[in-house]
Amino acid sequence: MKLSMDRFNHYLLGALLACALAGCATSEKSKEKKEATSVRLFLESDFDTGGKTETVPIFRASPTLVQIQKTPFLDEGSLTDAQVVQTVGGFAIALRFNFHGSLSLENVTTSYRGRRIAVYALFTESRWLAAPMITQTITDGTLVFTPDATRAEAERIVRGLNNVAIKLGNRTKDGRPKKEGAL
Repeated sequence: MKLSMDRFNHYLLGALLACALAGCATSEKSKEKKEATSVRLFLESDFDTGGKTETVPIFRASPTLVQIQKTPFLDEGSLTDAQVVQTVGGFAIALRFNFHGSLSLENVTTSYRGRRIAVYALFTESRWLAAPMITQTITDGTLVFTPDATRAEAERIVRGLNNVAIKLGNRTKDGRPKKEGAL
C-alpha cells in the first residue's frame, strides 16, 4: 500500500509541474501579445529659429546630434508589418507601410535625398534608434535600418509594432498585412 502512495505522489507531482510549465508558457505568450511599440519617423532639417526643429542624439555609445523637424512625417498608424532581418554582419529592422505610408516615404525620399530620417521608438523605454541617410527613393514602402539596439530589443520592438498593427487593423492576426481595397 505504501508503494502505491509513493507512486501516486510522483505522478501528482509530475502532473502539477506540467501544468505549471504550461501555465508559464501561456502567460508569457499573453504578455507578448499585449506588448506595444510606437515608432515615429522624423526628417532631418536645416537650422530653424522658429522653434519647429530640435536637436536629438542618435546612438547611445557615441551620440551624433541630428537637427530634425519636431513633427514626424510617418508613424505606426500606417505600419502594416515589421521584421528583424538578417544582414551582413548583423541584423536590421524592416518597416513596411500601407499605401498612405508608402506615398509619404516615397515623397520624402525623393524630395530630400542626402538628408537623414531619424527613427524614434517607444517600447519599454523611449529611444532614438537610427538616422539612416536618404540615398535613393523608396518606392516599395519599406524602410530598412540598423537600430541602436540589441537583437532581443529589436525583436521586442518588432513584436510590439506588429501587435499595434493588428490592433489598428493594418495587419491580420495570422501575421499578414491587410489588403487595401480600391476606393
